[in-house]
Amino acid sequence: MSSFSASLVLVPTPIGNLEDITLRALNVLKQVDLILAEDTRTSRGLLEHFQIKTPLQSYHAHNEHGVLKHLTDRMKNGEHFALVTDAGTPGISDPGFLLVRECVREGISVECLPGATAFVPALVNSGLPCDQFFFYGFLPHKKGRQTAVRFVLNSDTTTVLYESPHRLIKLLEQLKEEGGAERKISVSRELTKKFEETVRGTVEEVLAHFTAKEPKGEFVVVISGKE
Repeated sequence: MSSFSASLVLVPTPIGNLEDITLRALNVLKQVDLILAEDTRTSRGLLEHFQIKTPLQSYHAHNEHGVLKHLTDRMKNGEHFALVTDAGTPGISDPGFLLVRECVREGISVECLPGATAFVPALVNSGLPCDQFFFYGFLPHKKGRQTAVRFVLNSDTTTVLYESPHRLIKLLEQLKEEGGAERKISVSRELTKKFEETVRGTVEEVLAHFTAKEPKGEFVVVISGKE
């Protein structure tokens, strides 16, 4: 018998270390009728590790709109789905919002399990104030990026960003160019994985570090508020 009543369950998956998945998450993944996955190849590896045989179906940013009605119709007819992304909590800079919104509109029950997400450990171990913070996710790649950088530097609260390795240097240089060279910053990479690293200091100091050491992995950047 299922230990949940929701038609759609958002299931956080490990951001690196497989031991970070919860027992509750594993039970849900075993009991649902179908698992919707951002990348079925990535999720299949997780399921095989925990010997879970539930069917997988692709659900990602490129097919979200096209499959919404089909999925909600199936849930209305009594099926239970789990939604997972490649890593972390669905909907946090990952696919999920559109499906949740459609379920809410259609009166379909939705539940989100607590679990792994990259920005929380990066924020807490940054040493920067975290009683209030602004989560930006990924900055625009081109149009609007400079405006976003200025917004971050003018914020009175701590800001948390996600950044890819090939844009990290650009971000740090832009923060410096916009007058943030002495702003306190913490950059975490490969959280929960073997080569986990957090570099703390001013923007200028962290820029020097990653100029000398090529950025690799996925990054969470925590920037102190304007004093």
